[in-house]
Amino acid sequence: MEIQVIGGSPVELDATQFGRDFNEALVHQVVTAYQAGGRAGTRAQKTRAEVAGSTAKPWRQKGTGRARVGSKRNPIWRGGGVTFAAKPQNWSQKVNKKMYKAAMLNILSELIRSERLVVVEDFTMEAPKTKAFIAKLESLNVHNESVLVVTEAVDFPLYLSARNVPNVLVLDVEAIDPVSLVQFNKVVMTKQALVSVKELLA
Repeated sequence: MEIQVIGGSPVELDATQFGRDFNEALVHQVVTAYQAGGRAGTRAQKTRAEVAGSTAKPWRQKGTGRARVGSKRNPIWRGGGVTFAAKPQNWSQKVNKKMYKAAMLNILSELIRSERLVVVEDFTMEAPKTKAFIAKLESLNVHNESVLVVTEAVDFPLYLSARNVPNVLVLDVEAIDPVSLVQFNKVVMTKQALVSVKELLA
């Protein structure tokens, strides 16, 4: 299958790889696992056993007229422990390389099929100019969309030009992931970046 390149010659892609039927369950599993891996999992609270404080009974069991109580570390009391205290947790999920690669190819196939992937010959900026960057997006008719720009390598002028534009993210080809590919309405990719993606997922 041929992918048209704006400003250049078409790119030839393997239809068995980039023309796959969309497997929603697989993509959902990989995207969820990727997001879960980004969780810090460092939350921590103290149970009544861990809270600092005396273990002595605050007052005697009977005769005071007050409610009976056995510990000042009781979860009911201010300063006491937490009943079901949250503890540090590893949220990461195992995803096989084969699954990850298949999910990426599924996402790219869907981007091509739904015409959300725009391939250009080149996407560089001579100087860090946000106005020029927006004009470039307008020339590709993607300026009213959330846009992911993928290049072979992100140069400094391109990064500076794009960082203040809302709903736009610029990544180099090695930094793309399932989440970034699915969350943007349009993906603008350079021809060389697409060739690199093809090689990475071969």
